[in-house]
Amino acid sequence: MQKEPAMSQFIDIGALEDIPQRGARVVHTPEGEIAVFRTASDQIFAVDEWLPGKAGPLSNGIQHGTCVTDPMYNWVFDLSTGAAQGADDGHIRVWDTRLEGGRVLLTREVLGKARVSA
Repeated sequence: MQKEPAMSQFIDIGALEDIPQRGARVVHTPEGEIAVFRTASDQIFAVDEWLPGKAGPLSNGIQHGTCVTDPMYNWVFDLSTGAAQGADDGHIRVWDTRLEGGRVLLTREVLGKARVSA
């Protein structure tokens, strides 16, 4: 059984309303860009914005359910696992998120001084 991360391991990156339903925003971090998605049912997912040498920017992709279709190669990735779907091959890094009191929280693990762009 995995241990639940402590609240101090998360950082507030903005209000849920700052991300349109079925849309995304990008968080710039020392580890690179992270695409933060909001589904039609207000679930929040965060994945690497780019798949090196292959795909991206994923925040510009088409979101459907809990998946996103890469805008460059039409590869489909599961936002909760990062795994490519169907005949596609590959994997994107997934970051822990939380939604509390209408605020989106992202794991502090990579953020440092992050900035969010529209």
